[in-house]
Amino acid sequence: MNEKLTMKQYTVISSMLFGLFFGAGNLIFPVLMGQMAGSAAVPAAIGFAITGVGLPLAGIAAMALSESNGLFDMSQKAGKAFAYFFTVALYLTIGPLFAIPRTATTSFQVGVAPFLSDDTVRLVLFIFSLIFFAVVLFFSLRPSGILTWVGKILNPIFLVLLAILVVTSLISPMGSMADAAPTADYLTRPFSKGFLEGYNTMDALASLAFGIILINVIHDLGVKSPTKTSFAAIKSGVFSMGLMALIYCALTFIGAQSRTVIGISADGGLALAAIARHYFGIAGSVFFGIMVTVACAKTSIGLVTAISTTFAELFPKYCTQKKCAVLFSVISFIIANEGLSKIISVSIPVLMFLYPLTIVLIILCIVGRSFSYDRRVFTWTLAITIISAAIDLVASLGVPIASSISKSMPLADAGMGWVAPAILGLVIGLAHKAASSK
Repeated sequence: MNEKLTMKQYTVISSMLFGLFFGAGNLIFPVLMGQMAGSAAVPAAIGFAITGVGLPLAGIAAMALSESNGLFDMSQKAGKAFAYFFTVALYLTIGPLFAIPRTATTSFQVGVAPFLSDDTVRLVLFIFSLIFFAVVLFFSLRPSGILTWVGKILNPIFLVLLAILVVTSLISPMGSMADAAPTADYLTRPFSKGFLEGYNTMDALASLAFGIILINVIHDLGVKSPTKTSFAAIKSGVFSMGLMALIYCALTFIGAQSRTVIGISADGGLALAAIARHYFGIAGSVFFGIMVTVACAKTSIGLVTAISTTFAELFPKYCTQKKCAVLFSVISFIIANEGLSKIISVSIPVLMFLYPLTIVLIILCIVGRSFSYDRRVFTWTLAITIISAAIDLVASLGVPIASSISKSMPLADAGMGWVAPAILGLVIGLAHKAASSK
């Protein structure tokens, strides 16, 4: 059997992977980061790319190298209880609690909000999100045709339009990036701030959910051996994430250049809408808004479908795929009406908790062969990481004691105070393994 993929197959796989990942957060966060970072946009963009591109790629590699059959199987290496907890928490985060509502609010901010007065925004958001999630639910219950059509036709059209905006902005910049002084944390630590902002894309979390889709596609194309599957997955990931990195950098620089003209926007959606309107007028802004809405709807349909299917498999006694799809669409609609800025602000503490666990699990799965994927190593490392991440979560809510503990950890200033506890857990786990084998 020929287990080597052709370049055409790699292109198709990479396009599919890009389509799975590219959603609302991929558009809005780099633009706002660029506005705030100003002349410090380059180190901020590098930090953003590590968490927004490097970690998702590592997640794909971890899934392939550990030969896991999905997120639950991957996290079950630390025990079944952790697998249920982590799978549910991660899917709810990239699903109805944060990421799915964000697709609707981003579409609204880019395509509708710029044309409204302040006193009508909430009513129109209610109507818009109601229609948006009615459409999402309709196609989530009938996913096959619309996902193929949107993925092969509308998503490429959206990328072409985005390319037009990016190229126009870079050729004819709104202002000078050098004239925009860095603000807030970007003034003193742009790299680490950009690193933390990359969490907001949620793509590292999504990589653990989407990784198995990539692996199954590669298997369907005839590649069966673990080594060659891993190579094909990583190569496809490099292609798709490379394109993602280029788009992130371009959007960051566009945001920085727009600063001297439109200032710092309330969120990235409003910033992107203002930039599109600056270059193409009202007609261009409307058309671009429609394309963003289509792209976000495609992502939302995919997420609702995938998450409702997973929950139906995890809890077959309590829900079916259709019931879960309805429930998650309703929850997403309710949360979407809190507005984009509110969703982002609430999601940050949750991401600060989940990302350390995600990163540690990814690293353990990548290097797991060196310790035979021993459960004790997984359990000790993740258990102590959970404690550290929980302290950071409580600290982000303003609890003084937790804040003091969090700030006292090494690398806390860079937002990586969980690293030392994770290393401690790894050492204990390896020692436990070594002692038990004597």
